[in-house]
Amino acid sequence: MVHSVEGRKYLEGSRAPVTEEVTAHNLSVTGQIPEELEGRWLRNGPNPYGSVDPKTYHWFLGDGMIHGVRLRDGKAEWYRNRWVRGTDLAKRLGEEPPEGKCFRGSGFSPNTSVIGHNGLTLALVEAGVSPMSLTYDLETIGYTNFEGTLPGAFTAHTKFDPIAEELHGVCYAYPDIPDRVQHVIVGMDNRVTKVTDVPLEGMPMIHDMSLTEKYALIYDLPVCVDIEMAMAGKRFPFAWSDEHEPRVGLLPRDGEAKDIIWCEAPKCYVFHPVNAFDLETSEGNSKVVVDLCRFDRMFHSDLHGPYESIPKLARWTIDPSTRTVSEEIVSEQSQDFPTHDPRVVARKHRYAYTSWLDSGSTCRTDMETGEIIHHDHGEGRFGGEPLFVPREESSDEEDGWVIVCVNDVNQGPAELVILDGNDITGKPVARIHLPQRVPDGFHGSWIPDCSTL
Repeated sequence: MVHSVEGRKYLEGSRAPVTEEVTAHNLSVTGQIPEELEGRWLRNGPNPYGSVDPKTYHWFLGDGMIHGVRLRDGKAEWYRNRWVRGTDLAKRLGEEPPEGKCFRGSGFSPNTSVIGHNGLTLALVEAGVSPMSLTYDLETIGYTNFEGTLPGAFTAHTKFDPIAEELHGVCYAYPDIPDRVQHVIVGMDNRVTKVTDVPLEGMPMIHDMSLTEKYALIYDLPVCVDIEMAMAGKRFPFAWSDEHEPRVGLLPRDGEAKDIIWCEAPKCYVFHPVNAFDLETSEGNSKVVVDLCRFDRMFHSDLHGPYESIPKLARWTIDPSTRTVSEEIVSEQSQDFPTHDPRVVARKHRYAYTSWLDSGSTCRTDMETGEIIHHDHGEGRFGGEPLFVPREESSDEEDGWVIVCVNDVNQGPAELVILDGNDITGKPVARIHLPQRVPDGFHGSWIPDCSTL
């Protein structure tokens, strides 16, 4: 194993943490915010409070911070950023601990994503931590286990099936549950309706999952707990393992672990799939198609963060009859943080929206034709994870808005940019001027006020 450079690059420049919690009202806007957009844009990411040692810092372990913008009546009513007050951070801040108890007594501050589900606003992280419930205006309430129905930890990434009205996640808990992961389903009553234990060896890092109408997809890939690192007390002991054979499991949504179909996968690592769907071929065979962003390797030379190699947009076609996966590289460009129209989760999709990491552009890839178009945010400016918000009266996957947070290399204040989904190469519909920089972070959501999501 090659030892990495120090974690300083994850504490400087565009990733440097901000030091203050800010509340600003009636934000300045260039252009016009569509009045149909009523709700909150939220984003979570690591923002360590106080000083940290760059020699031991791992980007995934910084204290969580939520940034949010509330839109209503064509206006940007407020911007807020708040640390997610896990038990450990609350103590350092001299504040009362959050409500509830976290799985295995962890005091970690969930730092990876933030979602809405049936009136709840939840900050999420993986690897053994419970969800953290937040108020509408982003103050911490406390850890939740879905009214006592969640038996273990939760996940950083969920998939919500809008037809079945189910929230799915694949959860793991290192080091407390080293021999299995759990597929968890949460219903619209905010209670867990099903938990499936899936035995696995090597404690792989499973950052995300995919969903089709038939299956939950489990990515068993070669980033696993490194015993030597764990014995040395490393807080983040996951590393690339050449010995771990990559595979993807098709778990029937109505089945149990014994029903999983394991299929040999390409030797790579996947943080973020786009979407997946079932496919019936002309020969009458059933396959699964999943689009995803894949890295050749991860946590091999850089043990402080995820910039190991270039993520490529790919399509996997999984054949459960032969237990094999065929791969097509759709784009060699460095693309990650994929999203899509939320109405087509688990069903056939056409477009993938991504961040083009090399240039900072916001991309849309037509997964049927391979056409890639992108919005250039300007010299020295770069967009993060794009979120697609569809028009209610339309079923077209490009008919809506793309919302993306844009930073600049000069460390100036960020902008929340709204693009026309029908013309993302064109001039932004609106640029909302935020009062401060938003550090490069991870994942967020658009949570409409009128929605149960």
